[in-house]
Amino acid sequence: MTATLLAFAVALALSAAATPHVRHLALRIGFTDAPSARKAHAEPIPLLGGAAIWAAVVVALASLVDRQAVAELAGIVAGATLVGVLGLVDDRWPLSAPAKLFGQLAGAAALVAAGVAVQATGVSTIDVALSIIWVVVVTNAFNFEDNMDGVAAGLAAVAAGTFVLLAVANGQLLVAPLAAAVLGASLGFLLYNVSPASIFMGDGGSQFLGFILAALAIKLRFPGRPTVDTWVVPVLVMAPVLFDLALVVVARTRRRVNPFTTAGRDHLSHRLVERGATAREAALIQWLLGCAAGGLALLASFATAGGHIVPWAVMAAVLTAGALAIRRLEWPPARPERTEA
Repeated sequence: MTATLLAFAVALALSAAATPHVRHLALRIGFTDAPSARKAHAEPIPLLGGAAIWAAVVVALASLVDRQAVAELAGIVAGATLVGVLGLVDDRWPLSAPAKLFGQLAGAAALVAAGVAVQATGVSTIDVALSIIWVVVVTNAFNFEDNMDGVAAGLAAVAAGTFVLLAVANGQLLVAPLAAAVLGASLGFLLYNVSPASIFMGDGGSQFLGFILAALAIKLRFPGRPTVDTWVVPVLVMAPVLFDLALVVVARTRRRVNPFTTAGRDHLSHRLVERGATAREAALIQWLLGCAAGGLALLASFATAGGHIVPWAVMAAVLTAGALAIRRLEWPPARPERTEA
């Protein structure tokens, strides 16, 4: 528990202290996000926030992890760093979708090579494939969430905080400090990223956070409980970002455009703003959804000790609610025509 608290405190302090310096550097070298018709900011905003998050997480973990876990930790950090650097390059010099996917697959392969893989079926080939798919999907889901001030950093903090609670409750000595470091780094950065943001994390930050959180989900274990039931838990933790990814894919597919190469204002945050919320309110609503998802994940994790029904019933309810929400957002009921009195 001491290592977990220390990892959180160090990462929080480093992220909060480093972000202003990174912002100044980004402005000096012109590493900024330019205004455009689909963006809310009217001035260039620094894009190097991901570097501060990376440094905070890595330094916080440098001397806090048990030596027996060094290989797995190195695999997690190496894979996350690879996709983070790829995102950083993409922020500066836009890459093609295949190039980004190749980099994410390489990062996921490094993770699996370090021994961090899904143990769901017992069939090595299938479990490796599931691991790679999970990592790529969650990495891209968090990348998609970096669409409005504070959304991605806040959701990362909520997810990491939930993983801390789950890891401590189940004696996961590697997961708890790593999740705590991500929580601290995200909160420290959020001080400068909440609307109106003075710095963005960029793809370098969102992909780094998404990758690490995907890896934490794989590493999380629930001793004495069926694996098939406990895999409901990390999926529930990630439910808000997975929902937004599904919403965007459906919306852009309906418009017959590539969901992964076409940007747009069709994320949940944008739709909330269109319905009257401010940017801060839209972010807060999504953080609260993340908290609700985390609460359901905690419920499902404890319920697995009593049988199969509760965790899968919770998952079924969340999937149904998500499908209905997408249906309502994408196919809203027609408004009655107004007639003159």
